[in-house]
Amino acid sequence: MTILILGQWLLHSADEEPERNWGVAIDDDAVAAVGSHADLRARFPDAGIVDASDCVITPGFVNAHHHMYGVLSHGIPLEHAPKDFWHFLEEFWWPRMEDALDHDLIRAAGDMACLEMVRSGVTTFYDVLEAPLALPGCLEAEAEIVRRRGLRGALSFEATQRVDADNGERGLRENADFIEACRARGDLVSGLMCFHTTFTCSAGFIQKAFELGERHDALVHFHCSEGRYEPEYCLKHFGLRPVAYYAKLGVLGPRALASQCVQIDQAEIGLLARHGARVSHMPLSNCEVGGGIAPAPAMLAAGVPVSLGTDGYVNNFFALMRGAFLIHKAHLEDPQTMPARLVWEMATLHGAQGLGLGGRIGRLKPGYAADLLLVDADTPTPLSAGNLFDQLLLWRDPVHVRSVMCAGHWLMRHGEVVGVDEAQVRAKCREAAARLWGINQ
Repeated sequence: MTILILGQWLLHSADEEPERNWGVAIDDDAVAAVGSHADLRARFPDAGIVDASDCVITPGFVNAHHHMYGVLSHGIPLEHAPKDFWHFLEEFWWPRMEDALDHDLIRAAGDMACLEMVRSGVTTFYDVLEAPLALPGCLEAEAEIVRRRGLRGALSFEATQRVDADNGERGLRENADFIEACRARGDLVSGLMCFHTTFTCSAGFIQKAFELGERHDALVHFHCSEGRYEPEYCLKHFGLRPVAYYAKLGVLGPRALASQCVQIDQAEIGLLARHGARVSHMPLSNCEVGGGIAPAPAMLAAGVPVSLGTDGYVNNFFALMRGAFLIHKAHLEDPQTMPARLVWEMATLHGAQGLGLGGRIGRLKPGYAADLLLVDADTPTPLSAGNLFDQLLLWRDPVHVRSVMCAGHWLMRHGEVVGVDEAQVRAKCREAAARLWGINQ
């Protein structure tokens, strides 16, 4: 049955003006129409009505880079903080996290991460699973949870040769098999090809990952210049900075999805733009690892589609958007950089484009997927078409997300996540973390 969701405001797209007293008609899993309340009632007289007159209707958010297992790292006991990015990987992330993961830990973390995403208004996400000792079948273990929770998820395994060459090959095969299995199934879960980065993967391995991406018609993700270590490594070993190295290998192009891109220079930004590569930006986690502040405004100005990701760190998507909104203003000493509307565009339209889903998600227009949020409109000061993006970005948080829909199905209604025992999900996550950390609760 067609349903009409009638809101106080409709944000049907970040690149268009908001409309007051507009709503959306949903038919099955897609948007059938948008318009004023009166127009929709006249066009769909037999439709069911959802009264959202105290809410803003907006497209669901796209978390373009996540590590769902990362929730298990929060609060892990450490004798001392890693002194730089390389030591963060070598002394902490690889031995304490990635190499310790098994399928049960992956499921427990994934369930908690999905709960966080639904409450935060994320309806589509891309996840990078880094668990070299959990091969094979770890992506299916993760997908089992994502399907159960009803989110639109693109999943990948980060293949790397840091363990050994055979493990790297098994990682690539995990991605290729998963991509085809998802295609055959035809649901909301899909796969990407993925490898780690230049300092854990050989040139031939990187080229093979892109060949497999071409063969399976999939995007290829890699981490790029998250800190100073990788540019220094590439200059020492190849005489080129990382983005130029990828261009020399012949793999930089529209199929490339580069995450982080913190320590890149203007020439590399030009290469990303000319080759049509996509970038995902993690402003908060870049702060955590001391990697620096990515030149996201410069990339956007050059025409690079830059999306937003939590990186599995602070998974409050409103906090992430505020970080992108504020950090660059301070860094560039320019209050006009990264306006709220642009940040909202990064969180929706650019996210869709970055994951190859442009034309399907990121807008509430006829034919687009019925992925949307109802956000409490009771802000301390009045809403208007001119201030709506700023008001939502600065005044709203997950607690203000009333309802969430993905592909026409309610994942959350009136503040309650549908079909989820939240206490049980949290308890299992705590148990998994305690086991990972090697402590008794």
